Amino acid sequence: MPEEDLLELKFRLYDGSDIGPFRYSPASTVAMLKERIVAEWPKDKKIAPKGANDIKLINAGNILENNKTVGQCKAPFDDLPKAVITMHVVVQPSVTKAKTGEKKVDEMPRKNFCSCSIL
Repeated sequence: MPEEDLLELKFRLYDGSDIGPFRYSPASTVAMLKERIVAEWPKDKKIAPKGANDIKLINAGNILENNKTVGQCKAPFDDLPKAVITMHVVVQPSVTKAKTGEKKVDEMPRKNFCSCSIL
């Protein structure tokens, strides 16, 4: 693939630091980008994804879907020559299901009652 066709992307983390820039083919999928982010994630960060499913990528205000390609997600104003596209990374750990045998206090039925006092 010619060097001109590659897109240069960097990924902005929650604290303002960046991962990248890296060059990607327009045919690369968002899932591939997420795998690279997990592999390149700085070890000194307090919040870290455990896997690609813990990451959401945002470009031009849109959350990118895993099955889309980079070429499909590119915003129209990113057509500038030699421009680095910045994508925002949000870490949102997957929610694990609570054990069914345990009941939380919030799940207990509440008894609502009202009382009036006439003076």
